[in-house]
Amino acid sequence: MAYLAEIPYGAYWSTPFAKWQGAFANLHSIEFAAHVAKAELAKRRIAPQAFDFGVLGMTVPQKSSFYGLPWFMGLLGAGGRKVAGPTINQACATSVRCLLAATQEVEAGLATNALVATCDRVSNGPHIVYPNPSAPGGTAGHENWVLDNFANDPLGGHAMVQTAENVARKYQITTAQQHEVVLRRGEQYAAALADDHAFQKRYMTLPFDVPAPNFKKSAGTLQGDEGVTMSTTEGLGKLKPVLPDGTVTFGGQTHPADGSAAVVVATPDKCRDMSSDNGVRIGILGFGLARAELAHMPEATIPAAKQALGQAGLAMKDINAVKSHNPFAVNDIVFARETGADLMAMNNYGCSLVWGHPQGPTGLRSIIELIEELVIRGGGRGLFQGCAAGDTAMAAVIDVDTRKH
Repeated sequence: MAYLAEIPYGAYWSTPFAKWQGAFANLHSIEFAAHVAKAELAKRRIAPQAFDFGVLGMTVPQKSSFYGLPWFMGLLGAGGRKVAGPTINQACATSVRCLLAATQEVEAGLATNALVATCDRVSNGPHIVYPNPSAPGGTAGHENWVLDNFANDPLGGHAMVQTAENVARKYQITTAQQHEVVLRRGEQYAAALADDHAFQKRYMTLPFDVPAPNFKKSAGTLQGDEGVTMSTTEGLGKLKPVLPDGTVTFGGQTHPADGSAAVVVATPDKCRDMSSDNGVRIGILGFGLARAELAHMPEATIPAAKQALGQAGLAMKDINAVKSHNPFAVNDIVFARETGADLMAMNNYGCSLVWGHPQGPTGLRSIIELIEELVIRGGGRGLFQGCAAGDTAMAAVIDVDTRKH
């Protein structure tokens, strides 16, 4: 099917992704996302007052994030429109869920012009105290929101890396096979850095000005993503698996990061007003959601992608470009084996395995890059898929038409 909502060409952006405890570690993620959005909308001559709906995606709470999307839109300067909307947390599938929420709102006739904004600061995550009057002495329970949840799925008591090992064992995926994919993903990312980051500058402002925490002055600049390690055969060969008797090394998995990304979703007539090139139309064709067996998270992308393709009325052979949220190289290997996707052609220009994982905005940046890859190709259909905590995954299919209309 084809949804009514479209994405105006160029009406999207992402910050660079900054490493754990790096350049963005002391920036409130909602305030930072609004700071960036104001500047990016101004560059595109889109007034914040143009929106009648918004979706905010974030997975790591920040002070006052209880107020979520309404606060974000107020910071943005939406003014008298009094724009409302949900704040969504679906772990690493947050981006696709936010895109679906905005698409459905337009489809239902409840909105004409929606802003989908995603942000997370994985650095300096909150330490939460839970009252427990029945405990000895009334001692409270507590957790480190980020680190404790990375290390423990409450259903199975396992860390996320264990889900990759379970899938690697099931499909007999070796460390060498994972490292081969890591090297290929590095080559693909390097193409985005060519000619002074020409590909990334299609959607990212570079050099990027890093604001001080009060957003009143500059704290420095980033030339691009911060904390990327470009792997080599020799370097990967020195790494040992993270778990005893395992296969996944630190080189074969992503790293936590901070950042934000946003996309406008609107009716076709509104898109024409905001597109930087009305010769490009970006349609939304399908979504998918699935859940795998307990502790087999990377597998969930396969049924999620098949569901999205089914809704779009397409098969994998009809897809011209594939992007994935691949916290582990294992993800891409098993996905390609089970769907027929070209393992070495997936994830051109970058992916979360290389540029990091701020969680909420990870998938949205991939979708933005998927759009730009398809534009460079002269149009076509693209698939994004990515797994998430709880052995789940979501997927989306888009269509980029570069014919003159």
